[in-house]
Amino acid sequence: MRSPITGIAAGVPFTALPPADDGPAPLIVTWHMLDAPRSDAAFAAAVPMNGLPAWRVHLGMPMCGARMVDGTMDAGLELLRKDVLMAALYPILVQATEEFPAALESIRAQLPVGDGPVGVLGGSLGGAVALRILADNDIPVFAGAVVNAAIRMRSVVGLFPGEYPYVAESEKVADSVDFVAQAATLAGRAPLLVVSGELDHPSLRADALDLVNAVGDGTELLSIPELAHALADEPGIEPAPQLPLAREVDAGLTTWFRRHLADAG
Repeated sequence: MRSPITGIAAGVPFTALPPADDGPAPLIVTWHMLDAPRSDAAFAAAVPMNGLPAWRVHLGMPMCGARMVDGTMDAGLELLRKDVLMAALYPILVQATEEFPAALESIRAQLPVGDGPVGVLGGSLGGAVALRILADNDIPVFAGAVVNAAIRMRSVVGLFPGEYPYVAESEKVADSVDFVAQAATLAGRAPLLVVSGELDHPSLRADALDLVNAVGDGTELLSIPELAHALADEPGIEPAPQLPLAREVDAGLTTWFRRHLADAG
């Protein structure tokens, strides 16, 4: 197993895991959770997908990991307290999505990954990033996967204490991040694996089932017994030994992407 490679791609920090031979190979790009593991390095440790003949490049989400303000989570937590949707979740999602094309171009300039279709993977809010790229971006993708994903933004907002004070703008934003409603766009875009912990938040679990049913052919559900939402122990910023349930998720992701690597060209 090769050592991780760290770097910056168009301003986005990344942790890259090379294939066994360290040479040219297809690319899988990931976005981590806001829960643990909440950095690119920690997500790489939780779901490394070792053994895949592919580069796995784990991108850091805005306001997380190396991009935490003053090296702490305090600023991000303050944004969540100020307005969980409009000051935190949605801006992070938008920025992570919008910075991806330039980051991908930079990764291709730095690593021997070629210009073929990529794989995309996201956990929790990072799952919304992966789904948004599938729904709204024309970058070729050979396969996608999400883990305990933010599929409907209203469900995610509902996990936070208190009743969220929706107004016209936030209603529109929340409705725009509903990938069940965008199932027709996702259908046929790329094969999609939806990983759902059987002990994940009930609303997120229901959304996962709804997404699989709505998208239909080419989409599969992988239920992980005893898995709650997080894939790592707190604080989830630094790389940590892989937890047994994360190992199950990792095995499912590895099998999925290996099945579809032939479509990467």
